[in-house]
Amino acid sequence: MDHNFQMEESFSNNDRFHQKYLLRCVELAKKALEAGDKPFGSILVNKEGTILAEARNRVNEIHSLSHPEFELAQWALENLTPIERKQSILYTSGEHCPMCAGANGWAGIGKIVYASSAAQLSIWLKGLQINDLPLNLIPIQEIIKDVEIVGPFESFYHQIKTLHFQYYSRQKKI
Repeated sequence: MDHNFQMEESFSNNDRFHQKYLLRCVELAKKALEAGDKPFGSILVNKEGTILAEARNRVNEIHSLSHPEFELAQWALENLTPIERKQSILYTSGEHCPMCAGANGWAGIGKIVYASSAAQLSIWLKGLQINDLPLNLIPIQEIIKDVEIVGPFESFYHQIKTLHFQYYSRQKKI
């Protein structure tokens, strides 16, 4: 897969433009699911459209803080200047949990684009009668100031929902 897409414009709001990056996040979410983790995947893209780093959920593999958004915020702090972080976009398969939103806020990442929302995940989990999250899921905007946020994308709704249902059915929680 070519990971060096060229940006049509800096921080584009074109849905088709974002979808090509979100597709990579979904691929990473599938890899997380295959490894026994909840299906979340994320990438960090610079202003030129190059994928700088990617991560998938590795909570079962490492520890409970090994969320992809958290790992990419940490990577950005260690590898990018404040200006480069502000000019970057973090793409993710699902809207950040409060921990990851805070990490991205402190890292100063300029834009977040997500395929499915925390509200959607909450509805799916409620429908499955699952309550295994230690935090309340709230919108990123209620945690981070001064960041542009785009999402959710209806075109990913069923695909992301299916991944979560697969995770919980494998855990024998439904």
